[in-house]
Amino acid sequence: MKNIQSRFSNFGSRFAGPTGTRMLMDDLGEVLAGGDNYINLGGGNPATIPAMQKTFRERLIELVERGDFDSLSSKYDGPQGNHGFLKSLAELLRKTYDWPIDVEHIAVTAGSQASFFALFNLLSGDCVDGKTRHISLPLTPEYIGYADITLSPRSIVSHRPNISLLDDHLFKYTVDFDAFELHADTGAVCVSRPTNPTGNVLTRSEIDRLLDVTREAQIPLIIDNAYGVPFPGIVFNDIEPVWDEHVIYCLSLSKLGLPGLRTGIVIAHPQIIEALRSLNAIFNLATGSLGAVMATEMVKNGDILKLSSNVIQPFYRHGVERALAICHAQFHGLDYRIHRPEGAIFLWLWFPGLPVSAQTLYERLKARQVLVIPGQHFFPGLEQEWAHKHECIRVSYAQPEEAISRGISIIGEEVRRALDEA
Repeated sequence: MKNIQSRFSNFGSRFAGPTGTRMLMDDLGEVLAGGDNYINLGGGNPATIPAMQKTFRERLIELVERGDFDSLSSKYDGPQGNHGFLKSLAELLRKTYDWPIDVEHIAVTAGSQASFFALFNLLSGDCVDGKTRHISLPLTPEYIGYADITLSPRSIVSHRPNISLLDDHLFKYTVDFDAFELHADTGAVCVSRPTNPTGNVLTRSEIDRLLDVTREAQIPLIIDNAYGVPFPGIVFNDIEPVWDEHVIYCLSLSKLGLPGLRTGIVIAHPQIIEALRSLNAIFNLATGSLGAVMATEMVKNGDILKLSSNVIQPFYRHGVERALAICHAQFHGLDYRIHRPEGAIFLWLWFPGLPVSAQTLYERLKARQVLVIPGQHFFPGLEQEWAHKHECIRVSYAQPEEAISRGISIIGEEVRRALDEA
């Protein structure tokens, strides 16, 4: 059939084309197909942590031996998610943080990307009161997937951050509250904490100001917690999660080490959860059960918090310290900056005045079988041009030390090559 794309719906045309998210996942597919040929510093896969893998295997064996696996694999859960998991998580959050929530405040989704597809399109676009609303990002760069999930490509509005230059080739983004403002057509505000791609953790002062302005405007504040507390706890600052009636708090089991089970979690006002139940029923009939059931006992006995703080966080803290040392050694003599890594599993590298674009650098690195993510994809909704977008790349440090060292060495070589050619 010729030119079938010309017959696509607007929906199909919006989502069937090339995107940053698809590029990232296609690269992951190439890594799997290419075996050991690639150095994968680009994807979002968590590291394989032996203690966590042992825990998951033991839990799965236990489910099989007790006969629970047969039950969960042969029956649908409800569209809100597995009730035992929802109940255990509500109890954990009440006990640990004194959050006034119960089962009706929590829903399971088919992973974080599904959570945000549902939430962003629930709260933006053409609305029943006649207004057309958008999702506001107080600062960029932000998660690559936000750009590609709204039904309208103009439903994301973001703001340039302040940049503070720090010692030891580090820098930090902060919210520019002088420029950030809410409008009548703001449907929700969204931040990730810690932030993918930069490892930035918004300060408590920044979070409190965002809580205040969104509460006053009666606008939901979405907090993407895929890497944060209470789990998986990949945060190197001392922070606590925040809750309010207008907050939508998003969690995931992926960075615990279960990305393939696609288990997202949304904690929100019951009206939001009721809407997600309906969307889950329409999109999926029911959510997947395996991830939630495997995690239920860990949540019930509190092991999920202990593993996050005693296993996962120290593993990544050691990893980021190792990766920083490699960068400083391999980039010696270059003009480079690294966003201060305060959490997540990435280094955000900035080469001020880079004479080629980040996209070109990505292509040159890929030709040498090193995968990174070029920076321009992490600025969804930022309409004004900014050279900074094209001077940054995201690098994952959730890889073996040898791969990180070799990959970062090649990045340094390619940056030097670009400078020599200029």
